[in-house]
Amino acid sequence: MARSDTRYREAYNRLLDHCAALSAGAPVPAETVLSEIAGVSRTVVRRCLARLSDLGVIALDGRAKYLLRVPGPEDRIAVTRSPDGREDLEQRFLDWILRFDVPAETPLSVAELARTFGVTQHQLNEFLAGLSRFGLVARRPRGGWMLRGFTKDFAIELSDFRLVLELDAIAKLVEAPVDHPVWQRLADLRERHLVLASQIDTHFHAFSKLDEAFHEAINDVVRNRFVAEFQKVISLIFHYHYMWDKTEEKQRNAAAIQEHLAVIDALEARDANRAAEAARRHLRTSRSTLLSSLRHHDLG
Repeated sequence: MARSDTRYREAYNRLLDHCAALSAGAPVPAETVLSEIAGVSRTVVRRCLARLSDLGVIALDGRAKYLLRVPGPEDRIAVTRSPDGREDLEQRFLDWILRFDVPAETPLSVAELARTFGVTQHQLNEFLAGLSRFGLVARRPRGGWMLRGFTKDFAIELSDFRLVLELDAIAKLVEAPVDHPVWQRLADLRERHLVLASQIDTHFHAFSKLDEAFHEAINDVVRNRFVAEFQKVISLIFHYHYMWDKTEEKQRNAAAIQEHLAVIDALEARDANRAAEAARRHLRTSRSTLLSSLRHHDLG
């Protein structure tokens, strides 16, 4: 599948997820906002909107758009990623570490892992070299690689760094001009959080995607390629650890929704101090959840 087609399919599914959080008859945001939500150009967004219109999900009336019906699973488009895609390899590598409980200080066989993931040894070496910048793996003195692992110290350091990055993003977001697309994204996120809160008994598993969208919206205000790369890895690590600790998941997600809403409230009020304190409170909870997942996994 060509990269451009993959981007379109992924963007379409992101917009479909956004529509799923709306009620029939609700207005659909402007193209500039949808472009921010989907992470693609307005040209790609228009292509997505055309398909949504053809399927009867939305109605287009000039620049105005509104939801005709809440989309279902049958409206999604399958996305097939190439097995050597970096993002796919990151996800499968993290899944492998967690699924097979690979302990810290484990030597990594490049030949064996290349076969496991269906990539060349050169591709795997390049991938591990990139991952070493985040402290997950390290070169061995006599060649090869070693997994440094998801230890308690790693989790604490990762959480501390995440706090630094997000507090910086929040400080910049509070100063964003009134016409910045982030404000519409936050308004949309507020609505999605309220919808999920009302459906938490049956839809609490949907929080993972909403959490990702919330943190992406905040951090996207910082236009820094290095921050973006670290945020992507941080998001992956938190996401994969959450997957392995299902204890009190509904209660945790319900509480996190309220913590997100407190951050959104403070940001929309342009209250930098209150926003920072709400973010600290939420990220402390996230750190506790991450550490809890490590203990749960060790016991598992």
